[in-house]
Amino acid sequence: MGLSAAGYADWDYTQPEQWSTLNQKYSACNGLNQSPINIEQTVKAALEPLNFSYNTLIQAIENKGHTIQVDFAQGGELQLDGDSFVLKQFHLHSPSENLIKGKSYPLEIHFVHANAKGELAVVGMMFEQGQANPMLERMWKRLPKKQGEKVVLKTPQPVSQMLPKNLDYYRFSGSLTTPPCSEGVRWLILKDIQQASAQQIAEFSKLMGHPNNRPVQPLNGRLIVE
Repeated sequence: MGLSAAGYADWDYTQPEQWSTLNQKYSACNGLNQSPINIEQTVKAALEPLNFSYNTLIQAIENKGHTIQVDFAQGGELQLDGDSFVLKQFHLHSPSENLIKGKSYPLEIHFVHANAKGELAVVGMMFEQGQANPMLERMWKRLPKKQGEKVVLKTPQPVSQMLPKNLDYYRFSGSLTTPPCSEGVRWLILKDIQQASAQQIAEFSKLMGHPNNRPVQPLNGRLIVE
């Protein structure tokens, strides 16, 4: 997961353990605070409620080769740590990158936000196989099939409907999950698991042609709070 998701890059998912050797800009991929992680052995804390104001619309869907990225009009924000983080994009991973108590999910969405200083906050949302997801259904009809292809929606879609009512979450400090693997990212993983149909999951996997998840990284003493 990067701010521009994956881009058209000099790396792929075949040997993610070698990312740090491909380019000196990727040296952080060997860092001690890398994502994704396995979320377990959490610490109870009085976490602030997540305050979303997603008054924005999905404008475009782009095939980045390594993921599908969805871009937004201005107007989406997350209030966190007394600061405003603007929603930049979301993109998808299949299977999930983060694990919850050792469990992998067939699909994970990363909502990427940035504050005025360029610091990132990423909200992760897991999907299990079940009922068809109406929001994904509308997007899936417009999925660009070729790398580099971008579909601009004639009727922009509201994004607020994607969030669950229950916004309980896990929090930890981590990194981008794709090169340059920059650290200092605030990670917030929603506990409420969403549903997507087997067909929706299969369509995304087929479009990618390969798993696009980085393996979980060592915690190295980091705390996971909930």
